[in-house]
Amino acid sequence: MHLLARRTTVLVFLAFAFAYFLSALVRAITATLSPTLSQEFALNAGALGLLAGGYFLGFAVMQLPLGHWLDRFGPKNVILSFLGVSVLGCLAFSAAHSFPALLAARVLTGVGVSACLMAPLTGYRRWLEPGFQLRANSWMLMTGSLGMVASTLPVQWLMPLLGWRALFWGLAGCILLAMALIAWFVPRWTLPAADSRPATTGLLQSYAPVWSNPYFRSLVPLGFFSYGGLVAMQTLWAAPWMTRVAGYSSMEAATGMFWINVSMLCSFWLWGMVNPGLAKRGLHASRLIALGLPLSFVFLALLIVFGPGLGGFTAACWALFCMGSTFVSLAQPAVAMAFPAALAGRALSAYNLVIFLGVFVVQWGVGLAVDGFKRLGVGEIASFQCAMAAFLLCCVASYGYFLLAKPHNHAQ
Repeated sequence: MHLLARRTTVLVFLAFAFAYFLSALVRAITATLSPTLSQEFALNAGALGLLAGGYFLGFAVMQLPLGHWLDRFGPKNVILSFLGVSVLGCLAFSAAHSFPALLAARVLTGVGVSACLMAPLTGYRRWLEPGFQLRANSWMLMTGSLGMVASTLPVQWLMPLLGWRALFWGLAGCILLAMALIAWFVPRWTLPAADSRPATTGLLQSYAPVWSNPYFRSLVPLGFFSYGGLVAMQTLWAAPWMTRVAGYSSMEAATGMFWINVSMLCSFWLWGMVNPGLAKRGLHASRLIALGLPLSFVFLALLIVFGPGLGGFTAACWALFCMGSTFVSLAQPAVAMAFPAALAGRALSAYNLVIFLGVFVVQWGVGLAVDGFKRLGVGEIASFQCAMAAFLLCCVASYGYFLLAKPHNHAQ
């Protein structure tokens, strides 16, 4: 393992963080642009949801090959290649004049930015000490939250001045700048002799040590339901809950989402500040998850039980749920540290695949549950409460599984 000097570490982090900021901005920007795109392309709700989901589709399908390539070719080479695809995706989106062209560009963009978190985390596994790996992971997620904040009001302010097509030209230019910074500051990946031999196993077989690891398996349900559910709530269901359960106006819900994203940004910044010190005191990721994650269950239960009775406190309660859920974000660097450095890319990408599958299932499953309860004659507010109660039960069950599997955690 070759640890980086402090100045080099800062420059490498900033280069990677800028790219991840842009990937989060691109992920969330369709929500802000949805009224404009719906009007210009005559999109119904289903088509708009498919368009937003195209990003996640492109992102998810690349995770397994991505991890394999990261371990063999290193984060610098892989992320530069992928970001070149995202530039093409942004340019294609800006030039699209039909829904199929928009969707294809969105999928292409998702493919292109799919390395923006896994590449730096793979590098940090080799370049940073364990406590600082946790800090770097949290601060990377903080820059992602900043990107989601930037996708809201700042994009809304720029729309009348530039138009949505010019915004995507600007995003393509910013991604090119991020590529230049990464090419300049990020070190090359030098494999040990034992790792430089040609691969003799297939893609899926190369993941066998990851899938069979007891610690990895103990975190899979948490990643699927709690982490995937956090993203699903933050990017979709918190806003409809505020408007259709709590009675918020569209502007009030948008303001609530803005502050939810700000609270997430602050949470990840705080995690980055305290993680090295906590690690030195023996408070490792598994123990912190076990102690802190139940806070998210408490706030989600309050939302479910009181529903519209929370009134103006609904957005605050959603923010507290999201902040409590950030405990599970510690699982990502913990997964990387549970494996040899040569397997870090595959371990991280496999876990990321679990998370994004969870996002898909929870986003879709909550919607199906709401519609299903309505068909049974349950009112809209009660349907939302029942659907969220089912989600909460899944989260609690995954937490219980994690606690039962704790003997396998190897002090991570």
